[in-house]
Amino acid sequence: MAIGFTLLDGSTQAIPDRMLKHNHSPRVLTSAFGDGYEQRLADGINSINQTFVLRFNNRTDDNADDIMAFFEDKKGVTAFNYTYPDTNASGGEKTIKVICQDYALTFVNDDFSMVEATFKRVYES
Repeated sequence: MAIGFTLLDGSTQAIPDRMLKHNHSPRVLTSAFGDGYEQRLADGINSINQTFVLRFNNRTDDNADDIMAFFEDKKGVTAFNYTYPDTNASGGEKTIKVICQDYALTFVNDDFSMVEATFKRVYES
């Protein structure tokens, strides 16, 4: 599979521009004691929050509208597959489940727009 995700039509791949940002934020439970001593423990089995910031620059208005329609359809609730580069994975890429936390459309000119989105990794049973 190529980097990105499949749009609502089931056949069109939305491929983000370069400069993908992949953030990692560990969740840690901490107990602090009066003498400055602290104990730390990972919060759960999937204790590292992962987010991705993607940009779709200079897309035709039709393509940008299709990407926005995909995010609107998911409503930040329904998870979908997202494939991103990962040199540690076989084939150099990894597919995970994500939700789209937020997204924005910027009008560049009469015929082109830019979409920016933040994905959050989710773990499903």
